[in-house]
Amino acid sequence: MRSDRIWMGGALLALALGCATQEAPPDAAAPSTESQRVAAGRAEYETYCMACHGIDADGAGPVAPYTKPPPSDLRKIAARRGGVFPHGAVEAWIDGRDPIAAHGSRDMPIWGAAFREESEIDQVTETRVRGRIVLLVYYLESIQQP
Repeated sequence: MRSDRIWMGGALLALALGCATQEAPPDAAAPSTESQRVAAGRAEYETYCMACHGIDADGAGPVAPYTKPPPSDLRKIAARRGGVFPHGAVEAWIDGRDPIAAHGSRDMPIWGAAFREESEIDQVTETRVRGRIVLLVYYLESIQQP
């Protein structure tokens, strides 16, 4: 499937460019302040999103020219929705395990499933998956532009 090749190529490119970072140990404490949550979310973004969406989240990552449709400008999520940042909708889109019919086809990886596959399937793992997605959402909200 074309999207699988794009995803795999993007993942390999991200690793080759050194975008991947080390995952926090399973017993690491959750970030407690807003700035820590944003920093942790940025680290997740750099590992999983930057190859397509770009260092500035403008949709101009090194893999962007090879994706159809092109990655969106993540700095304009709130601007496209009348200045409101839709936390729940962004979490659902990143997670991707529950298809959202209104969004049409999905070429972006399903990160909820990818994060979950990294370890055993249990309730603790699911909580960690949700936590990683929430951190990404904190970061995305922090970079919104008018």
